[in-house]
Amino acid sequence: MPVNEQHLDRYAELIVKVGANVQPGQKVVFQAPVTAAPFAARVVRKAYEAGAMVVLMDWMDSDEIIRHKFELAPDEAFDWYPMWRAKGLEEMVDDNAAVIQIYIPNPDLYEGIDPSRVAAANRARLKALERYRKRLMNDDASWCLFSIPSPVWAKRIFPELDEAEAVESLWSLVLSMTRADLDDPVKAWREHLDALGRRRDRLNARRYRKLHYKSAHVDLSIELPEQHLWISADARNGKGTAFVPNIPTEEVFTLPLKTGVNGVVHGTMPLNYRGSLIENFRLEFKDGRIVNYRAEKGEEALRNLLDTDEGSRYLGEIALVPYDSPISRTGKIFYNTLFDENASCHLAIGAAYPTTLKGGREMDGEALRAAGANESMVHEDFMIGSADLSIDGELADGTREPVFRNGNWAE
Repeated sequence: MPVNEQHLDRYAELIVKVGANVQPGQKVVFQAPVTAAPFAARVVRKAYEAGAMVVLMDWMDSDEIIRHKFELAPDEAFDWYPMWRAKGLEEMVDDNAAVIQIYIPNPDLYEGIDPSRVAAANRARLKALERYRKRLMNDDASWCLFSIPSPVWAKRIFPELDEAEAVESLWSLVLSMTRADLDDPVKAWREHLDALGRRRDRLNARRYRKLHYKSAHVDLSIELPEQHLWISADARNGKGTAFVPNIPTEEVFTLPLKTGVNGVVHGTMPLNYRGSLIENFRLEFKDGRIVNYRAEKGEEALRNLLDTDEGSRYLGEIALVPYDSPISRTGKIFYNTLFDENASCHLAIGAAYPTTLKGGREMDGEALRAAGANESMVHEDFMIGSADLSIDGELADGTREPVFRNGNWAE
């Protein structure tokens, strides 16, 4: 059946009012693929209705245009990134602009493309946007990332349907998983954030010094820094305004001690790393560092990710998500980290969020490193949750207590 127009408007309103939480008189930067223009217009309207001073559109290329570049451009094109764009984004964040971004995955975008070109382009982009990305990871400005269906993504999820039916079916899932199909999504999200906050507060009260993971896919111990903080979905920017960086979100997360991760993990879902699919991969950790790895598919993409910089061999995030989350209950793999990470406990390769340390937002790089945080240009989540996952929390006296059993919270 056709997508309900009222639900689409509620989704757009959710992004503006709960996600970015646009304030009267605030500027907005809106990054969106050109193919998403019709839905982007809905969001823009809601932003102006919320009182935005201006919404600046930062259009991103279509998949077809991206493919033309990677197939035909000279090699030197992939070592270059337009600094005017990077400086413009920095300027807007410095001016307290809210950042909204539509992400539409295509797991096969770089199929057949020379991986060295993809790696070079990623390095150039990450280097140019390093300050901008750090500002967002520090919650200096409000930001919100969300997804909408595309024909390519929808057909990947529903290969048995024709294109139009696949898009409608995926829209139905997206609206349900984001609670946009409810009568009052904003109220529903307030209640959801409160529930996540209660989980966060309990974990912070326990002050675990180490977590022990065990399943058929994971045998891992993770030390936590003394100053660690568990964080849930509701963040606050530099001016104290609440916002939700990711919609949907089901996680409670913190950072590991950079040198305190030991053991082996297998990814339980494919990782779509910027258009390159990495499947059935294994990582081995010793004193925090990934010392061995393999993947049945996409191993070169995995190698390029791990070799980005010194910090890309370490973890920056550990996140707890119940196996029976609304997204997991769909029974689908979405090939979209924004959704898949909220269906499964996960870890992140690369940088830690300063907000996951007490006083971390005010720390410089030296202080963050001294507190045990990892630094890197990358931050890539990968999923390790499963129905048989158990996690124990180790207290200061060495005793353990259950945190997860059979993939879900141990009550």
